[in-house]
Amino acid sequence: METQIWSTCGLLLLLTILTSHFLAKLFRRPKNLRLPPGPKPWPVIGNLNLIGELPHRSLHHLSQKYGPLMHLRFGSCPIVVGSSVDTAKIFLKTMDATFASRPKTAAGKYTTYNYSDITWSPYGPYWRQARKMCLMELFSAKRLESYEYIRLEEMNSLIKEVYKTAGKPFPLKDFLSTVSLNVISRMVLGKRYLDEGNENAVVSPEEFKKMIDELFLLNGVLNVGDLIPWLGFLDLQGYVKRMKIVSRKFDRFLEHVLDEHEERRRGRKTAAEDCGGGGDMVDLLLELAEDPTLEVKLERHGVKAFTQDLLAGGTESSAVTVEWAISEILKKPKIFIKATEELDRVIGQNNWVKEKDIINLPYIEAIIKETMRLHPVAPMLVPRMSREDCKVDGYDIEKGTQVLVNVWTIGRDPAIWVNPNEFWPERFIGKDIDVKGQDFELLPFGSGRRMCPGYSLGLKVIQSSLANLLHGFNWKLPDNMKPEDLDMDEIFGLSTPRKVPLVTVVGPRLPLELYSL
Repeated sequence: METQIWSTCGLLLLLTILTSHFLAKLFRRPKNLRLPPGPKPWPVIGNLNLIGELPHRSLHHLSQKYGPLMHLRFGSCPIVVGSSVDTAKIFLKTMDATFASRPKTAAGKYTTYNYSDITWSPYGPYWRQARKMCLMELFSAKRLESYEYIRLEEMNSLIKEVYKTAGKPFPLKDFLSTVSLNVISRMVLGKRYLDEGNENAVVSPEEFKKMIDELFLLNGVLNVGDLIPWLGFLDLQGYVKRMKIVSRKFDRFLEHVLDEHEERRRGRKTAAEDCGGGGDMVDLLLELAEDPTLEVKLERHGVKAFTQDLLAGGTESSAVTVEWAISEILKKPKIFIKATEELDRVIGQNNWVKEKDIINLPYIEAIIKETMRLHPVAPMLVPRMSREDCKVDGYDIEKGTQVLVNVWTIGRDPAIWVNPNEFWPERFIGKDIDVKGQDFELLPFGSGRRMCPGYSLGLKVIQSSLANLLHGFNWKLPDNMKPEDLDMDEIFGLSTPRKVPLVTVVGPRLPLELYSL
């Protein structure tokens, strides 16, 4: 659960008497600095008193008062928030290299093997090497194409499982997480390590999903120890304890995976030769770890960190996005009618949607873009950090300042979007706006050097899942619930899923024989 900021603030304020001299030095600013506008910080807590359970919404409201470039302090940490297309373009493109590093956080330390993954590793040779491996090897177009059969098989499994629920309420995200997890497991690990009924499984599928949810939550929370370092040892919110617990669970699983792969590799040819015949991403990572030409040696903990990144990122983003899309469609049945008209016309009622068909389904693509606009998986992207003193729009940004790009606010900017709070996919029809990091009005995967390297895989799973679920089934809310009664609240973390998981009811809309795949 997201921290109750005020309860912690009350304790912190009691410490001000003992630390007044320290704070005087801490908050003293050079008089010649011209900082962006923002609210005046309080002692100790800075501006944390202004941040609620959904920080992206709190910062959105503050930006309405202080503008699209805003300066705050979270504890003792300087924060700059960009809330417009122009500021996003500065941070993620014009001055991308200047803001390409990451802040040091407890989550990065304890849940990613001391900043050894792709997400939290600081800017430098190790990160550049990791990014190159992702773009050239792990997520190359050739490799993703070679795994299409996996995505097709798992989509068939999803369709059959949803069909079994016909007429009965079921939690949609559980099904979506399962198909995403199975796809990414087979691509990364070589098999479904988390199958139900697998007696040798180190962790059950349900427990693994809970681990992923916990990982994303803890990587997005406002941890007092990060923001006021001299209080870190107290772990006031209990987050560090939880980080260590979930890290141990992941490590136990990942050690099992690597041990199995290493044993299997001893009796066969190299992963580089094997990839064309079924080698997985862990095989490739283990092979790269033995490459003497790497600029920075890839250690075992690095292989585990990358593997965890791939599993978590590949599971969460697609499941969250599709669940939000179905939620919005249930509130506006006319969108479902228009979507199925397109699907019936282009695909026909005797076929399922293939990945190659998506380009011919502009309304389905528009639904996905509109979902990502209103419900970005990472509403403030992953925090960046200034690598040097610099100026942005005439304001001084000090080295070490954390930078947040609030894409949630950009997605609701009335200067860009007509009726920005309305779910209206038609706004994208005929518009050349994409999600690949070049159009700063819509940045669900970020942009620049730190853009999500696996976005192309996530997008394929989202497109295929949503298109086939809409094509194959009629959707309604359970127990005669009215669309206006559907709870659309969210939970904040590194991702932003629904607070209350969507429960829905389906009925087949294609010939019944198609469901016996």
